[in-house]
Amino acid sequence: MKDSELLRLAEEFGTPLYVFDTDLLKTRMEQIRDIIPGEIDICYSVKANPLLIPAMNALVRCFEVCSPGELEICEALKVSGERIIYSGVNKGAEDIREAIRYGAGMLTAESKHHAELLNQEAAGLNKTIPVLLRLSGGNQFGMSKEDLFRLLSHTGDTPALQFKGIHYFMGTGRKKLSHREKELGMLSDLYREIRDRFGIKPECLEYGPGLPYPYFENEDFSDTLLPLKELVPLLGKMTEITHVTVEMGRFFVSECGCYLTRIEDVKKDGEARYCIVDGGINHVNYYGQMMGMYRPLIRHFSSAGEPKRDTSEKEHFTLCGSLCTTADVLVRDCPLAKPDIGDVLAFYNIGAYSVTEGMYLFLSRELPAVVTYSADGGAHCVRGRVRSSEINLPQSRL
Repeated sequence: MKDSELLRLAEEFGTPLYVFDTDLLKTRMEQIRDIIPGEIDICYSVKANPLLIPAMNALVRCFEVCSPGELEICEALKVSGERIIYSGVNKGAEDIREAIRYGAGMLTAESKHHAELLNQEAAGLNKTIPVLLRLSGGNQFGMSKEDLFRLLSHTGDTPALQFKGIHYFMGTGRKKLSHREKELGMLSDLYREIRDRFGIKPECLEYGPGLPYPYFENEDFSDTLLPLKELVPLLGKMTEITHVTVEMGRFFVSECGCYLTRIEDVKKDGEARYCIVDGGINHVNYYGQMMGMYRPLIRHFSSAGEPKRDTSEKEHFTLCGSLCTTADVLVRDCPLAKPDIGDVLAFYNIGAYSVTEGMYLFLSRELPAVVTYSADGGAHCVRGRVRSSEINLPQSRL
């Protein structure tokens, strides 16, 4: 998207503002599809950014949802139930019934208790449901190998469940290929052991590799698709054993997002220099960011819409938001050329998580509007500004 169009949106919709470039998203997903062999399915993890579900609808085969609310969003957007993989560490009986009623294509069992609950609710609806048993990677998600094998050795106890395969996700933003090589080797051995021990050939694997995406200035942006290119040969080996679905969120959508915030005040205190912006840490959350110590990719525009690039006149500023807390520091050391009130700062690569992970209710400030943009379709406001004061207002008065 051209700078001029980005700044026009800031004027039209106000700041703070999220802008998601769906042309850029489509291009990235096409590049990803070109890298991943056709026999491997692609799944979008909705938690990364549910506001991009419409744009992702034609770009992926399925959607992973992790909560009743995410399922409601998919249903409201008329995402076919068969394209839903209903995951999540805590699913209650009512949540499971709704997912079955909706026709979710797959549900995950995160524990022995989960499996029993899934079986109970499916049997109550006179249904047999496809299930992935989620294997723990050493965290709170999924079950131990021992519990997984107990379920497979007593399938008669859960007759309403049709075991389809394994769901495995270790973590996000992991940079070492050796970690994924080790876990895919472990999963290959596990699938063979299940076949040999139980006489079951698992049909599929849902695998979340947690590929990294660079956010900060000292990181390598030369080829953000490289981690996937390195992973594909390992996935190819796994497809010799079972059908593979690759599930990701951050790696897919980070690049397409931009956050616009306007400078509201500029001041000095001794040697320290501060810019106060109309946004803050309630809207901006980069993976790995710690108290503003890292500098994401930021562009500085004058109030007239011109890029400010004069490196000879740059001074170092601390960028602070509008929250009344010393924690509200977006960047502690940001070189800017003569920042003025009314200038716009554009934070790039913010397509994942920030729009939902921010501490939005703190101080009852408004939630920013959200705009999607494409060259052909123009700009669409998919969420207007939301007054969080109405959420924080007690329903009963003293």
